[in-house]
Amino acid sequence: MHSSTHLVLIPSYNPGSRALAAVQAARAQWAPVWVVVDGSTDGSGAALSALAQDDPELRVFVRQRNGGKGAAVLDGLVEAQRCGFTHALVMDADGQHPTERIAAFMGASAAQPRAMILGDPLFDDSAPTIRLRGRRIANWFTDLETLWAGVADTLFGFRVYPIAPLVAVMRRTRWMRRFDFDAEAVVRLSWRGVPVRNLPAPCRYFTAAQGGVSHFHYWRDNVLLTWMYTRLFLGFLVRLPLLIARRGAR
Repeated sequence: MHSSTHLVLIPSYNPGSRALAAVQAARAQWAPVWVVVDGSTDGSGAALSALAQDDPELRVFVRQRNGGKGAAVLDGLVEAQRCGFTHALVMDADGQHPTERIAAFMGASAAQPRAMILGDPLFDDSAPTIRLRGRRIANWFTDLETLWAGVADTLFGFRVYPIAPLVAVMRRTRWMRRFDFDAEAVVRLSWRGVPVRNLPAPCRYFTAAQGGVSHFHYWRDNVLLTWMYTRLFLGFLVRLPLLIARRGAR
């Protein structure tokens, strides 16, 4: 399916051997698809660029230095906005996300263009237990700081965002550039009154033998999330009267 308003945006950093298949699977479901290579050093940038040479609906942008997932997404969003797109489905390049759900998410976004369409992950036995426990903690903090706005999963990166409000909130902060992007995006967009709709989305973790790659660093990224929620809590306190009033109006 082709769209002049909704595109698939894939930030990519050293994604491993599954990247080409993931991008091709996305293209089989949607057009256009854009990939932002975030300073990769594994040769995937060249391989993806070569793939795009024969596909006018696939664009590959290469950042020379790694800036983090949020930084790569912001580059893509700014260019998409310049080209007239209004919404972007952001997904990972490592094959974990369900490309067969792209059309359903885009359809939900077209029906509710003000909303962010968030993936509610359906995990199988491949999901690491420690990651699932961490998600429960992160989800609790997001529920608190949005006054239970309905975010089913704060860390799952398969989502359709309305571009204009997301670019606006990202330009107002120097954060949201790395692993903190997904969680902070839903909190800040919720504060701006962007509605939430959750849709189920299967998620699979691949082992190293299956070509799986993880850039999650337990201590570093949990420290980053702790600092993020601390910062957001201060913003939550400032906005609390408005959030309570908005909740009462609903």
